[in-house]
Amino acid sequence: MNNKILKTLEFGKITHRLSELAITAPAKKRAEKLVPSNNFDQVKLNLQQTLALANLLRIKGQLPLTDFNDVRPSTKRLSVKANLNAKELGNLLLVLSLANSVNDFLDDIDEEKLNLAAIDSILNELDVPDLLFSELKKSVDYDGTVLDTASSNLARLRHDMKSNEEDIKNRMDAYIKGNSSKYLSEQIVTIRDDRYVIPVKQEYRAKFGGVVHDQSASGQTLFVEPGAVLNLNNRQQNLLAKERQEVRRVLKHLSNMAREEVTSLNAIASALTELDFLQAKAKLAKEMHASEPKLTKDHSLNLLKARHPLIDSKKVVPNDIRLGSSFDTMLITGPNTGGKTITLKTAGLIQLMAQSGLFIPAEEGSQVGVFRDICADIGDEQSIEQSLSTFSSHINDIIAIMKNVDDQTLVLIDEIGAGTDPEEGASLAISILDFLRKKKAKIMITTHYPELKLYGYNRPRTTNASMEFDLKTLSPTYHLQIGIPGHSNAFAIARRLGMREDVVKNAEGLMSDSNSDINKMIERLNKQTKAATDARNHLETSLDRSEKLEQKLQRALDWYNQRVQKQLEFAQDRANEVVSKKRKQADRIIDQLEKQGTNAKENKIIDAKGKLNSLERQNDNLAHNKVLQREKRRHHVSVGDRVKVLSYGQTGTVTKKLSEHEYEVQLGIIKVKVSDRDIEKVSKSSSAGKQKATARTTIALRRNNVHSELDLRGQRYNEAMTNLDRYIDSVLLAGLDTVTIIHGIGTGAIRKGVLKYLRNSNHVKSFNYAPANQGGNGATIVQLK
Repeated sequence: MNNKILKTLEFGKITHRLSELAITAPAKKRAEKLVPSNNFDQVKLNLQQTLALANLLRIKGQLPLTDFNDVRPSTKRLSVKANLNAKELGNLLLVLSLANSVNDFLDDIDEEKLNLAAIDSILNELDVPDLLFSELKKSVDYDGTVLDTASSNLARLRHDMKSNEEDIKNRMDAYIKGNSSKYLSEQIVTIRDDRYVIPVKQEYRAKFGGVVHDQSASGQTLFVEPGAVLNLNNRQQNLLAKERQEVRRVLKHLSNMAREEVTSLNAIASALTELDFLQAKAKLAKEMHASEPKLTKDHSLNLLKARHPLIDSKKVVPNDIRLGSSFDTMLITGPNTGGKTITLKTAGLIQLMAQSGLFIPAEEGSQVGVFRDICADIGDEQSIEQSLSTFSSHINDIIAIMKNVDDQTLVLIDEIGAGTDPEEGASLAISILDFLRKKKAKIMITTHYPELKLYGYNRPRTTNASMEFDLKTLSPTYHLQIGIPGHSNAFAIARRLGMREDVVKNAEGLMSDSNSDINKMIERLNKQTKAATDARNHLETSLDRSEKLEQKLQRALDWYNQRVQKQLEFAQDRANEVVSKKRKQADRIIDQLEKQGTNAKENKIIDAKGKLNSLERQNDNLAHNKVLQREKRRHHVSVGDRVKVLSYGQTGTVTKKLSEHEYEVQLGIIKVKVSDRDIEKVSKSSSAGKQKATARTTIALRRNNVHSELDLRGQRYNEAMTNLDRYIDSVLLAGLDTVTIIHGIGTGAIRKGVLKYLRNSNHVKSFNYAPANQGGNGATIVQLK
């Protein structure tokens, strides 16, 4: 990627904002030096890492990081056998402490809820050497203070120094508070040459003996170390020397330990820097309300509601920008200050951001390519250093672009061919465009030349575009209109401002036929585009209304089917209850008759026969009950029978009896597990008669009856898993290849069960969580084989 494009599109302002959002000094430097990559796989990984940190920031919060110094100078010194000072070792302790804090922060992350696979390689580097960490923590503080706990000898020396210092202060206090205080210039104790002294008036020097270490500027005060504290001061100096020696020994010991972990220290510091850098990217995305761009292999762009990242979000006008799908060259026309140049810069800067692993200020679903190079000629400043005119400066830039252009290049040119004779400039612009198009580059240019409007209309894979202009207010709207060249508004503006009508008409009459034809073409295109836009809006409204109606009808149908099923189940339960009750009554009558035997009276026998006949009639009525007939047919099936599975609307063959009320049924190429309530035995004749019709209509019927999503929310685990199993079978029969399982977040039990089922299913090709705007972690999109 050439450096000129970074300056032209002001990419440095983006990296500066990124740097300000970083916490650590190394990450700030990393952000300032960020440049786009032209490696597709690297860009993809960078965006995935930014997404991981964006999700982490949204769900868990900010990483526990604080500023630390770059460890590389220290580790470099360790590598050449040099020892570190206390501040450098304190910085190493801080780095290791931060690594432990990040590890603890991420320990309780739910991997199913938050996917951090993209940064696993970074997190794996945060392996803290425990022995070095414990020794550093015991010996130094973050600011470089060597602690008393660094060694027992150091602790003893400092204890002795403190005790000796107390003795010195007590002796000195006797001078400044006792009778000797009248010989002092001030009643204070101070230090000279690391020794405690008192300020004595010059004329009383002999009163204290000892050693004079200094005198005031006037010579009237002498700083005297009294003879009574000479030995104590000498002892203090001796203890200080021993302390310094012990500190050097501790630092050497810690340096030797750190020297063994140089590689690990560099890796940990680098990992923390990278995490801070990625977190800054995530913060920038949140600050800009940016989204993750999707990468295209064919270098096409499709930016939805794209906004220039350096313009106030409250003022910027979002635009849809497309390039590379149905056209590779876009020629933008329109009035001055209408937003043409900003549109070029928006496309270029967003592309640079995406190739740098940054989210882009556009709506979700936006697509970008990965270009080898992005070239631009934008701006009209003269090259004073080279004594070049505006036209010459532009031509130099375009010549440089033409030398390196290929099919992996995005070319942005503002006011192509401007700055010279209009006719020659237009011809040169057309020739330049022809050359760039032969190289198969993706091209966006702005122009005022009417000849280029015809160029965009006549050339394949080329389109016109314009910046909308409001004739009522005589001001630009900054909206990009793809497919429509800009119309000349000079006459309309002149009339609006009060120009004489005869002058305007005369000017219109002076226009050449070609210009008139162009304007008529533009006017016709405007009308056609407006009609197409109105039709599209009407169709979108109708489609939205139809989809809502379909959903409403489907909910009503589902409710109806549930009610029917409940009624059938209730009827079966009641029928079973009636049969059981009457069977018990019959058993009691038979028992009574058997007990009475031959002694039974004739009238009782007749009465018992009447009751039996009554039961028999009731049984006959039950036998003719349609619900009970259906239940009877359901229960009386065996292996090899042809049955209809009611929930699928399919006819198959019973292959296995799994339990008293469950069967395995072969439906085409798949086997399903169903209960006896869900099947009906089919007679051979009806099965044969309807076989062909079923084969023709089954798929269409099932496709119409099966939905592309299943909602398991609010269901119990076993119920949800059973419904999921049946649903997957039904969508396989219907021929659907993509479905959505809505499981919600909740406690996570149903979601885990769904993921486990999908992993173990031979019919599932792939699955993943839905995008954030379609349910996120609360739904899973499944691709079926």
